[in-house]
Amino acid sequence: MESKAKLFGHPIHPMLIVFPLGLLVTSLIFDLIALLTNEASLAVASFYMIGAGVIGGLLAAVFGLIDWLAIPPGTRAKSIGLWHGLGNVLVTGFFILSWFLRRDAPEAPEAAALILSLLGAAYVRSIESEAYDTTKTT
Repeated sequence: MESKAKLFGHPIHPMLIVFPLGLLVTSLIFDLIALLTNEASLAVASFYMIGAGVIGGLLAAVFGLIDWLAIPPGTRAKSIGLWHGLGNVLVTGFFILSWFLRRDAPEAPEAAALILSLLGAAYVRSIESEAYDTTKTT
C-alpha cells in the first residue's frame, strides 16, 4: 500500500506519529519521576507534553485517515488499518481525559489522571506492536 499523503515523496503519517508517541510516553515517565521525587515541575511538564502529544496525534490521524481511505475495501490492510485507527482514538481519549483532569492543578495530578496516562501508554504499546507484527514479512 502506498501512502496518498506525501511530502517531498515521503509519506506524512509515519513522519508525524513519532512526535505524539514520544511526547505521550515521555509524559508518563515524567509523571512517575515526579511521584518519586515530589518535583512538581515535572508534573507540569507532563501536562504540557500531553497537550502537545494530543494535538500532534490528531494531526497525524488526519493523514492516517487519508491513507486509510485509499486502501481497497475488503482487504486485510483495510481491516488492520481500521483497528489501528480505532485503537489510537482510544489512546488519544485516555490522554485527553488525563489532561482534562489535570488542568486545574497540573503540578499535582490526581490518581485518575495518572491511571489514564498509564492505560494510554500501555495500550499504545500494544497497538504499535501489533502494527509492526502485521507489517513483517517472513
